[in-house]
Amino acid sequence: MVEKILLYICLSKQKLMIKRFIGVAAIAIMMVSCNEQKTAYVDTTKIVQEYKEMKDVEAEFTSKSDSVRKQLDSVARVFQQEVQAYQSEMNSMSDAQRKEKEQQLMQKQQMLQQQQQMQSNRLREQSSAIMDSIVTKIKDYVKDYGKENNYTYIFGSNESANIMYAEEGLDITQDILKKMNEEYGGSDAVETETTEEVED
Repeated sequence: MVEKILLYICLSKQKLMIKRFIGVAAIAIMMVSCNEQKTAYVDTTKIVQEYKEMKDVEAEFTSKSDSVRKQLDSVARVFQQEVQAYQSEMNSMSDAQRKEKEQQLMQKQQMLQQQQQMQSNRLREQSSAIMDSIVTKIKDYVKDYGKENNYTYIFGSNESANIMYAEEGLDITQDILKKMNEEYGGSDAVETETTEEVED
């Protein structure tokens, strides 16, 4: 009887030790899994260059810039013709007339330069504002993507690279680009419309 009690106590102690061991092992596994961090990186330069909305905005501003340049070139040509007309007539003018005409031409030239500067500044400001909003949009998208896919970190890499090496499969640039371009649509829709118009 005493032996059975001793055996029972011994077995109870072993069970308790096994439970403690399993508990410690479970905690250790949880700690290791908590320390495992899901990381990836994106090539920010590539995303900015290949994002359809950015391409559309660049094309739009190139078109606007060309239009403004043509307009300014046209005004400059008219001014140049006026200067040439003055040069051919100046010998038949009095000193007072020449002085007055030269003053007028100088004022026109200054106005043209100011107009050119204003147009350039306006385009630059508009372009910067839209580019900044797109960069913010990209950052927000990557942030949401990271949350949805349980990433601990998503690093950004660019031409001045701060990621010298990464294990294959950690670059999620193409995946993010594909999803962003699918959500945006943009260029493809415009190209399709243009093609349909030409066919008609």
